[in-house]
Amino acid sequence: MALLEHWYFHIPNFVLAAIMYTLAGRFVLGLFVPEDWDNYIWRAFVGMTQPVVNVVRAITPAIVSVKIVLLFALIWLLIVRIVFFWVMLSVGLAPVAGGGA
Repeated sequence: MALLEHWYFHIPNFVLAAIMYTLAGRFVLGLFVPEDWDNYIWRAFVGMTQPVVNVVRAITPAIVSVKIVLLFALIWLLIVRIVFFWVMLSVGLAPVAGGGA
């Protein structure tokens, strides 16, 4: 099974994708709710994404709002996923379509 055969590719890719989609969910939900909302779903979104937001916030000017920082974090994670795939493909460790008999 290709999933188990290439676990070193799929697990990091899955984690990066999950964080990306959670950031996207936090961004969209943040358009409708206040930043200090006390709902458990909102707290889960914030708790899961805040470490990434803190890293991006450290390299982003302080004048930029949290919503823009979320978008920057999403873009940076997308770039990390693309670079990860390219590196894994270039060293021959990424799964490729076909190859079966």
